[in-house]
Amino acid sequence: MNGEDRSYGYRRIERETTASGCPVSRTDDGSWQVRGYAEARTALRSTATVQAGLGVETVENLPSRIRRPVLYRDGPEHREHRRQTARFFTPRRVDHHYRDVMDRATQVQLHQLTSNGRALLSDLTFNVAIEVACAVIGLTESRPGIKQRLERFFPEKFGTPGLTSLHGIYWMTRQITNWLRVYLGDVRPAVRGRRRSRRDDLISHLLDEGCSTTEILGECLTFAAAGMVTTREFISAAAWHLFADAALLTHYQASDEDGRIAVLAEILRLDPVIGRLSRRTTEPLDLSGNGDEALTVPAGARIEILIDYANLDERAVGRQPQRIRPGRAMTEGTGSPALSFGDGPHKCPGMHIALLETDTFLSRLFALPGVRMATPPTIGFVDGIGSYELRHCVVEVDAAARTGPRRTAADG
Repeated sequence: MNGEDRSYGYRRIERETTASGCPVSRTDDGSWQVRGYAEARTALRSTATVQAGLGVETVENLPSRIRRPVLYRDGPEHREHRRQTARFFTPRRVDHHYRDVMDRATQVQLHQLTSNGRALLSDLTFNVAIEVACAVIGLTESRPGIKQRLERFFPEKFGTPGLTSLHGIYWMTRQITNWLRVYLGDVRPAVRGRRRSRRDDLISHLLDEGCSTTEILGECLTFAAAGMVTTREFISAAAWHLFADAALLTHYQASDEDGRIAVLAEILRLDPVIGRLSRRTTEPLDLSGNGDEALTVPAGARIEILIDYANLDERAVGRQPQRIRPGRAMTEGTGSPALSFGDGPHKCPGMHIALLETDTFLSRLFALPGVRMATPPTIGFVDGIGSYELRHCVVEVDAAARTGPRRTAADG
C-alpha cells in the first residue's frame, strides 16, 4: 500500500464560516467570498488585486516618505523586494543555515521539558519559533525578555486603538508602549551591531537598502508575526494531531524526513493557521474558474478568500479531501499544503523553514520516552484572518526521558 492509499484523521479545528457550495458568492455587505481552490488561486495571483485587511488601511495613511513593510506593498516595488530577499528562504539556505539553529533550539526546550517532567506546549513551540525567526531576521543582540515583549505585542485578544474612549486610549497607549519595548530591546541593538559590521541576514539587507531603524522595526514585526506566531500555532496543531491519532503517529515516526514533512503538509492543508485572506480588486477580475459560466468581480470590491474551504476543494486536492492522506494525488499546480501559505506575490516565503522547523521539533519530541498530552489545547480565534490560537496544552514525559531520547529515523 503506497502513501497515497493511507487515510488518517480529520480536521481538528473548525472555524465559524458560513457554508456554501458555490466556489464564489457575494455576501450581504457587497464583498465576495471565494471557497474554490482555482478561483482562490486566481484572486491571489492576479495583478488586478492588492492586499486588503491586516491593517493595510491604517498603513496607507502614513506619510509617503515612510517605507511600507513588504506585507503592505504591491506592484513592481514589492516584486523587486521579494526577488532580492528570496535567497534567505530557499530550501538550500534553510538546510545549510538554519537547521543547526532548529536543532539547538529544540534541544534547549526539550531539556526544559525533561527536567521538569511537564510543560506547556505553546511555550515550548514559541521559544523554538522565536529562536529560528530571530536567526533569519537578524535579531541576535536582544536584551533578555524577548518572549515576554512579543507576547505583549501579539496578545490573544486585540482591542481597537483610538482617541474617543478610554478603551481606545488604553489600546493606543498599550500599542505604542509595546512598539517601543520591541524597538529598544530587540531592533535597535541588532541595527547598531549591523551598522558596525554587516551580516548575512534580513536586517543587514534592509540597511543596505537605506531603511531607517523605524522602517526596519516595521519589517521585523511583520516577519515576527509570520515566522514566530504562525509557526508556533502550526507546531502545536501538528502535535495535537499526532498525539490524538496513534496510526498517524506511527506512520510519521516510520517515515524519513521527506515522508514526515509530507504528513505535516497534509495536516497544514486541513488546519491552515491563517483561515482567511483579503484582497481588493483594482480592475474587473474574472473568477469563472474551471470553465464555468462567466463571473466577474468589479473593480474596487473586497474579496475574502476562505483558505480552510479552498483547501478542501476536491477538484484540486483529490478524493477524501477531509482526510489526512500523505502523498495524495493533486491536480497539476496544486502544492502539498494547498493554499496554507497563500499564493501569488504575497505567498509566505517561509514555507520550507516552517515545515523543517516543525519536523525538527516534533520528531524529537515524540522520541522522548512516555511523552503524552496530559491536557488538550483550548482553541481561540483571531478575527479578520481566521487564525487559531492553541493554548493550555500540557505535555508530560516519563522519568526515563531524563536519560535522553531514543534514536529514531529522524536522527538519520
